[in-house]
Amino acid sequence: MSFAGPSAKTAVSEILGRAELAARIAADRAAGRSVAFANGCFDLLHVGHVRYLEAAAAEADRLIVAINDDDSVRRLKGEGRPILAGEYRAELVAALRCVDYVVIFHEPTVGPLLEALKPDVHCKGTDYTIDTVPERDVVKAYGGRIAIVGDPKDHSTRDLLSRIRQ
Repeated sequence: MSFAGPSAKTAVSEILGRAELAARIAADRAAGRSVAFANGCFDLLHVGHVRYLEAAAAEADRLIVAINDDDSVRRLKGEGRPILAGEYRAELVAALRCVDYVVIFHEPTVGPLLEALKPDVHCKGTDYTIDTVPERDVVKAYGGRIAIVGDPKDHSTRDLLSRIRQ
């Protein structure tokens, strides 16, 4: 049995710096392509991450995934995290067929990156609602939209780590 998934993409995603990513997005827009944006820590990639990113990719022609750098993961998740360094997390996410571009961000939120790139749609997981997305005002200000995507939030790296430790 083979699983083709929702995406027919076969090209390898690219891990880019901000300037190069902005240039690629400008070229995509000039070619008439729409852009979706998703973000997260992606420490120990699991099925919930994959489902979130596949659903985000379905919202537009191109998908950018912004990954928290190691310091911000530590601030968000606590000591001992991340398990994998940022460059490894980026490489794993970039290997997913549904992802076009990956960028690592250093700020506490993705607001500055959203302001710079102005994706058509900012995708957040089902642990959010439209009203609780932290960057909703940023997205609204530039005329983008927010999509809540993925399956129910019943997968987590924290739970996975707990099971591994047992």
